[in-house]
Amino acid sequence: PVKSAVPFGTVLTLPATGSEMNDGAVINFNKEKAKISFGSPHVFPKFSILEPELTYTLPKRQLANGITDSFVHIIEQYLTYPVNGKVQDEFAEGLLRILITIGPDVIDEDNHDYALRANYMWTATLALNRLLSKGVPGDWSTHALGHEITTLNQTDHARTLSAILPAVMVVRKLKKWDKLVQYAENVWGITEGSEEEKIDTAILKTVAFLKSIDMPTNLSEVDVKEEDIDTLVKQLDIHGKEAISERGDQTLDVSREIYRVALDLNF
Repeated sequence: PVKSAVPFGTVLTLPATGSEMNDGAVINFNKEKAKISFGSPHVFPKFSILEPELTYTLPKRQLANGITDSFVHIIEQYLTYPVNGKVQDEFAEGLLRILITIGPDVIDEDNHDYALRANYMWTATLALNRLLSKGVPGDWSTHALGHEITTLNQTDHARTLSAILPAVMVVRKLKKWDKLVQYAENVWGITEGSEEEKIDTAILKTVAFLKSIDMPTNLSEVDVKEEDIDTLVKQLDIHGKEAISERGDQTLDVSREIYRVALDLNF
């Protein structure tokens, strides 16, 4: 554990991880083929400067990465199971709707609209400043599986998330059923059809959104092949990810199935 740290402040240049308002970090260990996260109150910044104009030099790929990373951060804290966390759910659903609305405009690297970039920046901060996680379960399996892909072939973090998320929704549909219905109704405004039809439509809309911001939605698009799956699952095991998700019931076999489904998932 971190026992002390030099006091520091941050100047946000790439809205995505929420580091300007949280106590977490991720470090790549190339030799050990590991991407490991940690958190400590000692590494919470003393101050942070958020100036939307600093995003004006970002290329389209990094803007899309930032929107996606923020989106999945919210999903990881929301798409679990209901615990009557009305405030947290409302916060999460609102932030998701904002990202869906502004995402296609944000990734236009020549669109230097101050209000647009300000809303992007603040949404990314709120997505992972630990507010959404209070009193509700968290998943983080999409991140766990995505980290191993980055370690495997250096794919951008956010692109691993978008390549995995649809398969997580498909494979874990029964486990996440109630929240998927809520997600369909409150985020996407889907009110017609059976519960399963609402869920399936919401998954399709999620994929369409990710495609609209030029993000991959299956593993083939991030150069993962079928023969890589054994390596990915082995690395999950090595890194202690044999029982993950909001219930701790996503075994290595389930993770393998998610990788397998994600390989060629195409809507």
